[in-house]
Order: sequence, then C-alpha cells, then structure tokens
Amino acid sequence: MAMLQHTLGIFTNPDREWQRIRSDNETFLRVYLRHVPLLALIPCIAGYFGVTEVGWSVGAGGVVKLTAQSALMMAAAAYVAQLVAVYVLGEYINWMSRSFGVQDEASRRHYEGTALAVYSAIPMMLAGLVLLYPHMWLVVSVYIVAACYSVYLIYEGIPILMNIPKERGFIYASSVITVGLVLTVVVMVTTVIVWSSGIGPVYTS
Repeated sequence: MAMLQHTLGIFTNPDREWQRIRSDNETFLRVYLRHVPLLALIPCIAGYFGVTEVGWSVGAGGVVKLTAQSALMMAAAAYVAQLVAVYVLGEYINWMSRSFGVQDEASRRHYEGTALAVYSAIPMMLAGLVLLYPHMWLVVSVYIVAACYSVYLIYEGIPILMNIPKERGFIYASSVITVGLVLTVVVMVTTVIVWSSGIGPVYTS
C-alpha cells in the first residue's frame, strides 16, 4: 500500500511525499526490492509486445517487427540494465552524502539515496507503457517528458531527503544527474558492443 501511495504522491505533491518517504522506517534493500523488480517489468513487457505484435515503420517503408526470441533477449537485457542502473545510482547518492554535509543519521541509515534513486526512476519506468505502440516520435516525446520530471524529482528530493540547504542540494543533485547520464551512456555503448558482436536484433521476414 505504501508503494502505491508514494508512487501517486510523487506525481501529485512531490515535496510532501519526499517528507513522508524520509520519515519511513525502511531499509535501502526493502525500498529497492518493493519497487524496482516489479516496475522495471513495465517497459520490458510493453516493449516486447510492441516490437513483436505491433511493430514500427521507418519512413515510407513497411512495418518492421522482431522475432519473439530476439525481442525476449532484448527485454531481458533491458530488465537487468534497469535493476543495475537504479542500484548503482542509489549507492552513489549514499556514498556522496558525507561529501555534501549530510547528517550522520541519514548516512548511517543508508536509505535516503536508494529511495531517491528508486522514486525518481518511477516516471521513466511508467513511461515504458508507450512502447506498446513503438512509434519513434511518440516514444521519444514521452521519454523526454518523463526524464524531465525525473530530473525535477531529484532536484526537489535531495534537499528534503538529505536535510541539507537547497543551495548545497542543487550541486549534489547536479552530480547525481551527471552520474545518471554516464550510466545511460554506458548502457548505450554496451548495447552497441553487443550488437556488433552479432547478438543484435533479428527481424521477421
């Protein structure tokens, strides 16, 4: 129930919800396992259906689809990438907490950073529903909006969760977003390397 309340709250009143998240008697492992494994399935399942059943077109060409096996491999890889990315980002936020003058209680709990990574990633995971209809410009537009809101959540959430001044929180949040971008680049480069090795997508004939 708390999962649903917090998920709705970060969309309706994020400042108030960050306060509630901070006051939760949770552990970093519990907040991670309650949200990420389930929510990360959304873009994977939607994407699998979209590329195998609906397909997409490039220019004036016909509809392109992937084989079920190829799509399943890509969905599984995307699922693992999401699990790893959110976990690594949460660990980075926790690790950097002392450098930005976070109070000892928050550093000791090792929870706030993971909670920030988890809840700020929710818009991106929910945006994965658009992959049911993988039209390029629709997907790009929805993900841009979701990414902007995730960035907003990070900037709003860090000063509240870490209990630090907004000025210091802005620098902290900027470093977190930089790491998030680096993780995105790493995933993209890894994808290119994997595809170059011959394990790329297989299209239906």
